[in-house]
Amino acid sequence: MTPVLLVVHGSRDPRAAAATRALVRAVAAARPGLDVRASFLDHTLPRPAQVLSALAAAGHRAAIVVPLLLTAAYHTRVDIPAVLAAARADGLALRVAVSDPLGPVHGDVHPLLVTGLQRRLAELGRSYDAVVLAAAGTRDEAARATVTSAAAALGASLGVPCEVAYASAAPPRPGEAVARLRAAGARDVAGAAYFLAPGRLYEAAVASALAAGAVGVAAPLGGAIELAQVVLDRVDAAVGSARVARLAA
Repeated sequence: MTPVLLVVHGSRDPRAAAATRALVRAVAAARPGLDVRASFLDHTLPRPAQVLSALAAAGHRAAIVVPLLLTAAYHTRVDIPAVLAAARADGLALRVAVSDPLGPVHGDVHPLLVTGLQRRLAELGRSYDAVVLAAAGTRDEAARATVTSAAAALGASLGVPCEVAYASAAPPRPGEAVARLRAAGARDVAGAAYFLAPGRLYEAAVASALAAGAVGVAAPLGGAIELAQVVLDRVDAAVGSARVARLAA
């Protein structure tokens, strides 16, 4: 099987790297024999080019890169292609295919992403009649649109209103979204975490939602088995696209 490299932005908070490695273990457990590794664009080692070079040195001829991103963010469009271009310029001979990110693609939300968000909500052990989907936040309109798509899918699956909120960069804040839902008649508003790992922005989202009266905020997705299957589905799609491209070449 072609080895898989999960690429995440990276954080100074060690819990972020721990969550990434938990997802690596979950993906490997879901597909025994698959070589799954993690890399980080910033703050934490190893970098993607280091892992790709190690794979090439071990005799691999190809690899699949999976951006661990829940939005159509700058890292997918710019950072990762730039890293791969620099690695090739430095002599990397490995064929590398880049999969779609984990979040919505062209408005389509992977159903297991929704299932994972629901399971994290269920772990709160609380009933609720409305949900706020809290994300880190971005000024990128395309990235915010993917969060909106995820919120719509989650609300439809749960059968309750679901509002989007952001911890930074864009309104509304989670507390504002909670207040709006309560003003519209919701009695028990829960927070769903559109985060892969805990950290400063997740904690800000939690504090904002709870201060406004939310009954609880779910944990980040982390190493959820549903997220591991989303990774594998993205891998399989990328492998299929690479095969088609080679046949057409």
